[in-house]
Amino acid sequence: MHVDVLTAVEQRVLGCLIEKRFTTPDQYPLTLNALRLACNQSTNRDPVVAYDEQTVREAAQRLSQYGLARLASGHSSRAVKYRHLAEDALGLQTPELAILSVLLLRGEQTPGELKDRTERVVAWESLEAAVETLEALIERGYAQRLARRPGQKEDRFAHCLGEPASDQAPAAGIPSSAASTAPAGAAPASTAPTPARPAAAEDELAMRVAALEAKVQSLEAALADLLAG
Repeated sequence: MHVDVLTAVEQRVLGCLIEKRFTTPDQYPLTLNALRLACNQSTNRDPVVAYDEQTVREAAQRLSQYGLARLASGHSSRAVKYRHLAEDALGLQTPELAILSVLLLRGEQTPGELKDRTERVVAWESLEAAVETLEALIERGYAQRLARRPGQKEDRFAHCLGEPASDQAPAAGIPSSAASTAPAGAAPASTAPTPARPAAAEDELAMRVAALEAKVQSLEAALADLLAG
């Protein structure tokens, strides 16, 4: 699996997992519902989407298969939760992850926009420091500098983890504008292939693994309390 072929849904899920780890650590790892709400936020997202739970769950499971995420559960809850593994999988530090998450969630950005939108995570010393981090991402193959369009004065950057969301087929729950305006009887427009849906057995196995992890964590916590007493 190459990270440069993530689908739009996978990009959104990964970006949300990275973002929420920094911005809402008390609620991280994320439950499936929290992850869905994060994906469907109407602020700090471009484009705005309306993914259902099944779409988000399947994307998170695929990210787990790629080594970019994993199932996790807290000591006091058996609910299945998700966390990212981008530090190890991609070999990135907090400043790089902060910028990458904004690129994943909001599309192409200028250095100034990236600096402003990551300052709650990174205390940048200057705009040049943010640019240096961008250059590091480019060297690693995770970001790219875009050619300036007519009328643009600043360079813009984008991630390299897959095609931009606007260039991919609409996800479940998002109507296609092309399909809604096509004349009656017209052949449907071609779309990008949809990844195969995980088998029900895989879903059941994932739930069982998460439940076992929760039990082990509860036992570890109980043992620690016993030893402390």
